[in-house]
Amino acid sequence: MNNASIFNIARLFRTLHHSIRGLITAFKTETAFRQELILCVIFIPLAFYIGHSVAEKILLVVSILLVLIVELINSAIEAIVDRIGKEHHELSARAKDMSSAAVLITLVNAIVVWILVLVFR
Repeated sequence: MNNASIFNIARLFRTLHHSIRGLITAFKTETAFRQELILCVIFIPLAFYIGHSVAEKILLVVSILLVLIVELINSAIEAIVDRIGKEHHELSARAKDMSSAAVLITLVNAIVVWILVLVFR
């Protein structure tokens, strides 16, 4: 394997372009993503104020960012299912429900992390 195939600048920029386009699309089309992004804007700076140690700050920030990550995956799954067909299908409903449940679990996780950090200061 040569160095050109390992570190391809053009591929890196194409990948970055697709990622930014995905974030913009999520922002424009997904209300939940916009709401969670607002929470990030509020809570990430707050994490640096509340967290005493570096570990606490990392836990607080990561718990919030994880919500955004899972929301993006949830939105992608919903888009794929909708692309396949709008008619009700048990497997489609199951996929959407499970990806939505993943978002719920990450929200609960964030809440628990923040409460634990605040309680055990």
